[in-house]
Amino acid sequence: MTKSNNQYVNREISWLHFNDRVLQESADKNVPLIERLRFLGIFSNNLDEFFKVRYATVKRIVDAGKSGKSVLGGQVAKDLLEEITKIVIKQQAKSLKILSAIEKELAEEHIYIIDETEVNDAQGRFLKDYFLRKVNPELTIIILNSLREFPILKDTAAYLAVRMVLKKEGNKANGVQYALIEIPKGINRFIVLPQEEGKQHIIILDDLIRFCLDSIFTMFEHEEISAHMIKITRDAELDIDNDLSKSFIEKISSSVEHRKISNPVRFVYDKNIKADTLRYLKEKMDIEETDSVIPGGRYHNRRDYMGFPSLGRTDLLYDKITPLPIKGLSLEGSIFEKIAKKDFMLYTPYHNYAYVIKFLKEAALDPSVKAIKITVYRLASNSQVAAALINAAKNGKQVTVQIELQARFDEQANIEYANQLQDEGVKLIFGVPGLKVHSKICLIEREESDTVKRYGFISTGNFNESTAKIYTDYTLFTAHDGILKELNKVFEFFETTYKINKYKHLVVSPHYTKNSFMKLIDNEITNAKAGKEAYIKIKMNSFTSYKMVDKLYEASRAGVKIQMIVRGICCLIPNVQGMSENIEAISVVDKFLEHPRLFIFANNGDPKYYISSADWMTRNLDFRVEVGCPIYDDDIKKELLDTFEISWKDNVKARVFSINQTNDYKRNSKPKTRSQFAMYDYYKNKLASNT
Repeated sequence: MTKSNNQYVNREISWLHFNDRVLQESADKNVPLIERLRFLGIFSNNLDEFFKVRYATVKRIVDAGKSGKSVLGGQVAKDLLEEITKIVIKQQAKSLKILSAIEKELAEEHIYIIDETEVNDAQGRFLKDYFLRKVNPELTIIILNSLREFPILKDTAAYLAVRMVLKKEGNKANGVQYALIEIPKGINRFIVLPQEEGKQHIIILDDLIRFCLDSIFTMFEHEEISAHMIKITRDAELDIDNDLSKSFIEKISSSVEHRKISNPVRFVYDKNIKADTLRYLKEKMDIEETDSVIPGGRYHNRRDYMGFPSLGRTDLLYDKITPLPIKGLSLEGSIFEKIAKKDFMLYTPYHNYAYVIKFLKEAALDPSVKAIKITVYRLASNSQVAAALINAAKNGKQVTVQIELQARFDEQANIEYANQLQDEGVKLIFGVPGLKVHSKICLIEREESDTVKRYGFISTGNFNESTAKIYTDYTLFTAHDGILKELNKVFEFFETTYKINKYKHLVVSPHYTKNSFMKLIDNEITNAKAGKEAYIKIKMNSFTSYKMVDKLYEASRAGVKIQMIVRGICCLIPNVQGMSENIEAISVVDKFLEHPRLFIFANNGDPKYYISSADWMTRNLDFRVEVGCPIYDDDIKKELLDTFEISWKDNVKARVFSINQTNDYKRNSKPKTRSQFAMYDYYKNKLASNT
């Protein structure tokens, strides 16, 4: 385990351990077989993003000639890059063994993934026809030997590096010709062949191309031909220029475009590639010592397994759940009338996300609604949220959208939405200089009895109806005047950034979140020392702020009981005598992606509850606009405590954080609780009850 002064786990290493939990899902025989393949895809996709962002950041430190110890928790950047590469090589090897085991289990289900050497005559005819009609027109093929400069490889693409040993001409020695074939992205990676005698065969697109290599390179007379996959990952950090003549959209667009040719940080290759081919490629591509060079398997871009075909085999997939209604809140009639009387909590994907769309659509059509203000971070590809906002603008509402153009890997999509919204008359705000806007808030103003009444919602997750089906997130619907007046102050801050507001209810970054939570923890410390009830319950995605880690260590030493559910990175080390013996921490990785941020403080018998868009990471606390919201409704407080306890009792999919970072499952003699399944049952029972 990597740690500094035995107090912290390095964030990059902790992230790799999180991704190993994802890999565990692909090995878990209690997970349906095709879903296990998809978890392999998630593992691979996560790793790609890790190298584009985190590894690239550490590499920049090394390239600048710095040690990075101050920002890496005491770890030397060059040593960290080496450690990351070692861990990733082990994880890649583990993932290949898991994939091999899954393929054997698929064969038991009469599903066979075959390669080009296993194609029979009937399949060969089908595949050659498929290749000529669909694949060949899409291929980009580059003959390398004659090029003066090596082509720039896309970091989102996989390539087949082709090696041809040419036939001798007279007394000439055999020549070697190299080429690259880019795997087309617009064609499904998995080609389903016609069934034969109840058996389902699938060939991966790469192998179909290998099957047809001779027909691709008919112009070369070769004695031998082979193709091995390679892949480049590039630094994804946006370098935004200072050209004052450019609009912010133009600057972001230019930066996104530059990302395509940014420095490589990882080179992955098929470990069976010929040594001379590997040497040729590394030399031509200027692969540096600080780049992570990883021998892999026959196939790369295994993120595509996230889209592995279901083949009509529902028995090999998770059962789909039907999202439930919120008790007491109908999708018929006015949602504002209900919210005016009582707060309501939406918990996706257990509840129906249609409530968010209903809220916005009603606001768009209601003549009494005069203004809508909302923050946008990541939208669905065909966003009902955006459609409702455009509808509102067409109906004469004042619609203001704070859209974050620097939402990583969604920059281009947000640029396109920004242009679309602006064209429809929506007022756009493009963030706060130096700060990302990560808050998830919406506010409407409605004329009622000659006064302005506000309604709104505050969420822990994006306003995205697609991810709401797989991300667990809380959204509070409220008409609380104090909360919503302060929500309006946040929108004022977007337009008047020099004005720092004060808040009685909301917990807002970058000015107040860290100090507010510090004070809440201090209150628990004071109560613990006085012998009063003192505890903290936390649920979040990532925990990397060393200052917050130190504060929880202080609370633990004072006797505060702390329970933490952290899905991803956790730099805190629990259960260490004299430092963190009163802290327990688990991670739940299962069917849905755990995404909410929830904080509960005992407060000497009068617990305080908060939901937030902010994890306890330095970026969320100090360099982003985040909004946390107190919960005042007693029914919702009970619901939040209940849902926390259900997650905490998980002894099927929970892993325990420990000093050795081994991702051991939480096991005990209590009845089996799989929290995500139990959560759905909890809400079903809640609907059926009269209380």
